[in-house]
Amino acid sequence: MIFENKLIAGQFIKRYKRFFVDVRVKDKIVTAHCPNTGSMYGLLKKGNKVWLSRSDNPKRKLKYTLQIIEDCKSKVGVNTHLANKIVLHALENNLIKEFDKKIKIKSETKFGLNTRFDFLIMNNNSKIFVEVKNVTLSRIKGLAEFPDAVTTRGLKHINELIKANEKGYKIFILYLVQRDDCSTFKIAGDIDPEYSKSLSKAVKKKLKVLCYDCKFTSKGIKLNQKVKFKI
Repeated sequence: MIFENKLIAGQFIKRYKRFFVDVRVKDKIVTAHCPNTGSMYGLLKKGNKVWLSRSDNPKRKLKYTLQIIEDCKSKVGVNTHLANKIVLHALENNLIKEFDKKIKIKSETKFGLNTRFDFLIMNNNSKIFVEVKNVTLSRIKGLAEFPDAVTTRGLKHINELIKANEKGYKIFILYLVQRDDCSTFKIAGDIDPEYSKSLSKAVKKKLKVLCYDCKFTSKGIKLNQKVKFKI
């Protein structure tokens, strides 16, 4: 995922009304869009360095968008809308070995009455649904966790993936750790016990779990390497 323009550095001040953050950029305070509806647990510390993108689109109410927060010198990508773009780039460039024999990739594929999965991957032998989850939480050094709040949407996706498997689809959840400081990943069962239980049951029913971290450059964010899944 390549940013259109160079990111702008600033200092985090506060988040409010869920979608707004105030950031000090040089000698002024700007309001930026926060493209993350999660709690962003542990990241919203006053004074943390942040990186904003800027849009010159006159139709936008806010010129700036929060993209990255630095926490203890580690970069964390907080824009959940980028997760699928990062994964799509990786799929198209064969960076995920589990899907290197694909023939076709479809994004936002409908399943059932009210569900869309992030990707449908097709090859000669099978159809594969992949749901992507963006991960930012880390409470213990080197350990990434999901979710950072109770996720009814995430629970629904697990249940729908199981239904898809019953209809012959292979099913995957890919946890994209938008951090550069974690080598292990686990489910935060203390935050959402129901999600943790459902995922464990789904794994026994042929759900495959993949975890990858990200690499941050001056130009963008891209999928980096596999992260160990701790059950």
